Amino acid sequence: MSATAMRLALRELLRSGKTLPVPGVYDAVSAALTQAAGFSAVYVGSYATAASRLGQPDVGIVSLTEMAMHAQSIVEAVGVPVIADFEDGFGKPPNLWRSVREFERAGVSAIHLEDHVQGKHTSFQRVIRPLPQMLDRLKATLDAREDPNLLVIARTDAAWLSDDPTEALERMDAFLEAGADMVFPAGMKPDRLGKVRSRIKGKVMVTNFKGVSLAQEEAAGADVVLYYGFCLYAAFHGVRSALSAFAAGRDFNALPEVVDSIDEFERFIGYDAFAVRAKKYGLA
Repeated sequence: MSATAMRLALRELLRSGKTLPVPGVYDAVSAALTQAAGFSAVYVGSYATAASRLGQPDVGIVSLTEMAMHAQSIVEAVGVPVIADFEDGFGKPPNLWRSVREFERAGVSAIHLEDHVQGKHTSFQRVIRPLPQMLDRLKATLDAREDPNLLVIARTDAAWLSDDPTEALERMDAFLEAGADMVFPAGMKPDRLGKVRSRIKGKVMVTNFKGVSLAQEEAAGADVVLYYGFCLYAAFHGVRSALSAFAAGRDFNALPEVVDSIDEFERFIGYDAFAVRAKKYGLA
């Protein structure tokens, strides 16, 4: 499917009225596995990108080029829509056109733009941009689209700053009025979202929290739930456990979860498909 077709497919999924769970992936294989498990979309964020590509925490270290290239590798591995982290746009408002074009060329179906300045994923005080500045960045992002079907999601971290939802609601209203396709109140758990959902006049995306079920997110009115670190955490656990067992026992063959996966993995990754092409077209 073309990038436009994927973007239209995501819009159709959002029109279904069902809450869409979207696992976060960290590379092409985890993306393909997510699709194979039956999920209708995947997410690539700076959190998993910084960890998997750079071995670093998500503290603003990922560049525009790195994020767009990583997103493209995810897009090319799957046949479902990809939602991508656009951070703060990777530049000043007049230059965001380049950032948008890079993500459009990568083939993603949606990007989310944030008002965060500092403090995310750390113990430091969160700081967010003044609303007028964020609106300038949002409008620049919207205007830069060559394909109007690319979804632009506007994220606010205001819910992290206060239990009072007033500022978060004010920002989301302004984002939607400016033309955002969806809003993303980061830090707003279901118990808080459910109380104000009727006041948000548009689609809502949230991230998951430990101890919170998808059913709770659905009941609160979330349209999309990002499980942004899901595949990264699963890989961290699985690889660490296997390596620990190998280091302790020094016997590769004593790890059936690894040894018995070889043939299945090679089928999954496409060696059989390559053999078919080689027979058809030759190896020379």
